[in-house]
Amino acid sequence: MTVTYDELGPGDAARCAELEAQLFEGDDPWPAAAFLRELASQHIHYVAARADDKLVGYGGIARLGRKPPYEYEIHTIGVDPAYQGQGIGRVMLNRLLDYAGDGTVYLEVRTDNVPAIAMYESAGFVKMGLRKRYYRVSGADAYTMKRPAREATT
Repeated sequence: MTVTYDELGPGDAARCAELEAQLFEGDDPWPAAAFLRELASQHIHYVAARADDKLVGYGGIARLGRKPPYEYEIHTIGVDPAYQGQGIGRVMLNRLLDYAGDGTVYLEVRTDNVPAIAMYESAGFVKMGLRKRYYRVSGADAYTMKRPAREATT
């Protein structure tokens, strides 16, 4: 299997919503319209992972603020359950972090999502807080995590 990575487009919104329903069942998964709104924003960047021309993963990051130094927030990373454990999420995370450059990056992750937490920690994220009942539908808690700004090298 060959996985290719490119930008997510409006034509991918329905497939993203389909994956959301599988991945985040019980946690208010995003509908296709939410992805279309995200993709229409000029300060949000999405990556896609495709296997045999089928969308198997997506990830998005938003640039925050109007002037540098910018901060960023990862909005979502999702990988088709049939393709998990193959490093697809890590490649997408790395591409989102490349987009953020040296900027500070934030995210929220369910406290029981041990594989995602381990991936984020290995990428330099640290837990900075707990959001009780962050996921409204299920009532699950989330950690707020941060990858501190890196010193720019010249």
